[in-house]
Amino acid sequence: MKRRSFLSKINNWVIYILLTLAVTGVVVASVILINYLRKEEIKRIELFATAIKYQQQEEILVDPNMLELIFQINNTNNTIPVIVTDRNKKPLGPDFQRNIPENVSKNPQKMISLLKKMESSYQPIELQMPDGNNQYVFYTNSNLLNNLRYTPYILGLLVVAYISFSFWFLRTIKKTDEGYVWAGLAKETAHQIGTPLSSMIGWIEILRMENENSQGVKEIENDINRLKTISERFSKIGSVPELNDLNINETLQQNYDYLKSRISSKVRFMLVLPKREILIPHNRILLSWVIENIVKNAVDAMKGEGKLEIDLYEKHKSIIIDFKDSGSGMTNYQASNAFKAGYSTKKRGWGLGLSLAKRVIKEYHRGDIKIAHSEVGKGTTFRITMRNS
Repeated sequence: MKRRSFLSKINNWVIYILLTLAVTGVVVASVILINYLRKEEIKRIELFATAIKYQQQEEILVDPNMLELIFQINNTNNTIPVIVTDRNKKPLGPDFQRNIPENVSKNPQKMISLLKKMESSYQPIELQMPDGNNQYVFYTNSNLLNNLRYTPYILGLLVVAYISFSFWFLRTIKKTDEGYVWAGLAKETAHQIGTPLSSMIGWIEILRMENENSQGVKEIENDINRLKTISERFSKIGSVPELNDLNINETLQQNYDYLKSRISSKVRFMLVLPKREILIPHNRILLSWVIENIVKNAVDAMKGEGKLEIDLYEKHKSIIIDFKDSGSGMTNYQASNAFKAGYSTKKRGWGLGLSLAKRVIKEYHRGDIKIAHSEVGKGTTFRITMRNS
């Protein structure tokens, strides 16, 4: 069981690493694509700047083919904002601008602000003119490229959201499947117990007829009633249990009385209850199961000798039940895995008791069960918390 759990954890990590690599790959690919597009835009601007330079030279304009080429180059730029200035970095006019909003083009202050913004993004291209009146070509990213800058982050968020949803979905399916397995196992166990139990009830009636006041008959009858309770517990797993406002003191007292006579006399078994009654919605049969599981685990941890105390008290709007034992205690690893199905520190244990106890408290009673404290060699405190309506 432990080996399978270890392999399962490795598989989960492999899946997580692969998905992380996929997310990283998408982001890196997007960054590479954006850098490629940026370089292509720079090349287009350099070509555009050359065309601007040539169209101002009279000897070039005489050649109609060259003029047509320059015209086509100028018209290919429909997206990249460009402003051509003189050597003092003053705009030359509307004929030397491309893709500049009209409200900016007609406002000198906005033009100056835009030029500064362009210069902070890219170094302007200097055009060496024959007459010495050099010009500068200012430019910045197209709207498309600016929008694409956020693409890696958006893609990353979408992929992370998808991965998170996938993990949640798979976890939900796993829990649902586990619930069906638990319910099926419990109901089948109840059915299997019921068959010999019916026969035992018949035999106890025969024994009672022979010796009605026999102490042995009474004890066997108590154990048969206990088996009935256990069978009923299993039959309730998977169904919605009926919760009634019952006195929790009385529930604990009944379990204490039953368990005290059946555990080692070397265990100092104590029950501390408040003086007043505490009514709280609970299913007595299922809660008794939880109490019995915790007590038996405590007795096993103490190896049949030590001190076990059940303490019931109120705190704020909750009732708390502490089970303190003087057993072997747990390491941090053991405590963190104690409620996992299949985990057990005992060779003969199946690791189902505490897992079922957690299910009964959390899912059926909307409470909480945890290890409040544990110290190796000194003991463990299990704590059940339920709302006191």
